[in-house]
Amino acid sequence: MRADRVYAYGAAAGLLGDLLLGDPRRGHPVAAFGRAAGAVERVLWRDHRGWGALHAAVCTGGAVALGAAARRAVRSCPAASVALTGVATWAVVGGTSLGREARAVGRALQAGDVEAARARLPHLCGRDPQTLDAREIARAVVESVAENTSDAVVGALVWGAVGGVPGLLGFRAVNTLDAMVGHRSPRYRRYGWASARLDDLAGWPGARLTASLAVLAGGDPRGAVRAWRADAAKHPSPNAGPVEASFAGALGVRLGGTLSYAGRVEHRPVLNGGGRGVEVGDIERAVRLSRRVSLLALGAGAAGAWLRGRLPGRGV
Repeated sequence: MRADRVYAYGAAAGLLGDLLLGDPRRGHPVAAFGRAAGAVERVLWRDHRGWGALHAAVCTGGAVALGAAARRAVRSCPAASVALTGVATWAVVGGTSLGREARAVGRALQAGDVEAARARLPHLCGRDPQTLDAREIARAVVESVAENTSDAVVGALVWGAVGGVPGLLGFRAVNTLDAMVGHRSPRYRRYGWASARLDDLAGWPGARLTASLAVLAGGDPRGAVRAWRADAAKHPSPNAGPVEASFAGALGVRLGGTLSYAGRVEHRPVLNGGGRGVEVGDIERAVRLSRRVSLLALGAGAAGAWLRGRLPGRGV
């Protein structure tokens, strides 16, 4: 069986598994990787960029090597190859859990229980929930859904199409390392620099594909393109900017503004300034847009794998 078919069938099975099962409550492979990365950090940590780069190389290289070894072990059996790709895809994507957590916050807001919404928000993002009112919580959820559609689904599918199982595992390793050590705290300002830059690099193609698909799948293509072109570069993140701006335009809402992380206040530029303020009902609209974008990304990834498989010497 050709590699493109292995990827297409396996990725579809993995997304279906995520849709039906979501993330496991215990024993998640990403959590296991996080524990291993934490153990490596305890050995290597120094307040130095070089040691942080070594940490990123060891952890990411280990994930890619594991994926390559598993792929070699089953390459003679098409069914096993599809199954491996399906399991790897299910392990690294998180679209269902993303939607589930967003909707949980939305239900709390609809019921008027702002305290419950604040308690649930940390499952989605790292903002200080106690400083947010209902509208600000809803905006935080929509922004998180947009960004994590790229990080938790589309980016993984892109790298799966490019590199198969090693690409899937490598991307999730990079993304997880950024979440662990890529923030600018005193401990990780230098040590996490390499992981943060590597995440920017790995996330670049998935973010642009996510933004493009939001234009196609949203309710206002022109608005999405306009917001992307006008506002994406204003965002401090090179990858979150296009995604959040295109979602804002597609949904017709205004994102960005003042937010707080761990007691640190940031004043971010407004995205799609001509849009209206985010309302609670926009959470469900964002989740549905995320789902449509994810399904389109599966098709785009399968098409990309098919084209790659047609290159001379790439048949399997």
